[in-house]
Amino acid sequence: MQTAKIIGTGSFLPGEAIPFDNIQEHLGDVPDAPKRVKQWIKDMTPVMKDMLAMQNYYYALNSQTREFTEDNISMSVKAARKALDAAGVKASDIDLICYGSAQQNQMPPATVRIQEALGIKLCAEMAIYSNCTSAYKSLLIATEMVKSGQSKNALVISSNLVSSGMVPEYYNQKKLTRETVFMRWFLCDGAAAMVVNTDDTKQGLVVEGNFLESIGCDRESIMHDGRLARPVSPLEEFDSAAHHVMQSFRNTLNSGVFQDETGKSVMFSGMKRMLEKLKLNIDGLKYLQINLPSKQIVEILIDEVVELGITKSALYTKLDEIGYCGPPMAFMCIDQIMRNENLKNKDKILSFVTEVSKFMQAGFLLRAEGYSN
Repeated sequence: MQTAKIIGTGSFLPGEAIPFDNIQEHLGDVPDAPKRVKQWIKDMTPVMKDMLAMQNYYYALNSQTREFTEDNISMSVKAARKALDAAGVKASDIDLICYGSAQQNQMPPATVRIQEALGIKLCAEMAIYSNCTSAYKSLLIATEMVKSGQSKNALVISSNLVSSGMVPEYYNQKKLTRETVFMRWFLCDGAAAMVVNTDDTKQGLVVEGNFLESIGCDRESIMHDGRLARPVSPLEEFDSAAHHVMQSFRNTLNSGVFQDETGKSVMFSGMKRMLEKLKLNIDGLKYLQINLPSKQIVEILIDEVVELGITKSALYTKLDEIGYCGPPMAFMCIDQIMRNENLKNKDKILSFVTEVSKFMQAGFLLRAEGYSN
């Protein structure tokens, strides 16, 4: 079987960089929220600033006109064009589009809309909506189809426009809770893309392994909305605030639902299972990318992964510069590495994520090929 290689990447961040202190002003005040929630926002802002340590955020929202400047399709197309240019591949050469995002309430799916925007007359496509694991799952599918010969040039894309669900116009403000407004501090918008093929004449990142698992059977959902598994009247949904996305902030990585039976974090144990199950060799690991938004959580994990032979200096993050846009973040970091870091032949990159809506986990291991030694 052939090897699959990432030969080009691209990212897109909408708008100007918004500093942490301006998040609430940019997204818009929530004057009709319960008084206790408004006071909690005021009290918790400095705490969250320290915990997240993110300097810049990007939103596809004009705060003056209250109009959105992008959507998931337009951001995906802009990131895809950058990846195609970097790979030296024409859009017409793409025969597979794999797209991953947190969720989508639109028909037809994003893949065929992206296909049309890029002018691709014929291709296979697959759209996956699975929160922060969706990007990893999209890369896995593309990798396997390229390796098996079913695809020659795969375009893998992830985007997330979350700000439209965090503005006052979206909320039923009178039913806002702390768990809902909490989301405003750590999520923003963006898109990233990769071109994957088997071209051994170009520099790129060989995909050495992809990993997926779900451990959520007996674990409480930490991130969720209140929607039912069937269509409901929009008025009924708004009145009940079922459309609000909530995330619990009372749990920490080293307690309760975030631990397994060994006392380790579920993310560490998942990463260990990945390496063992796929028999992956991480000698030469240069970068470890952990797809989580909290500085404090990442610091706990770094202390754990030392047991796997990974040094703390391997941690690679751009959260402070570009914020956290959820699913695309893993691809954005790979884009940053390929464009800005001094990769050497055989350098390896390990990326891993734990998403908390129902504790799905995913990872991939990449190896640099075609670079100087």
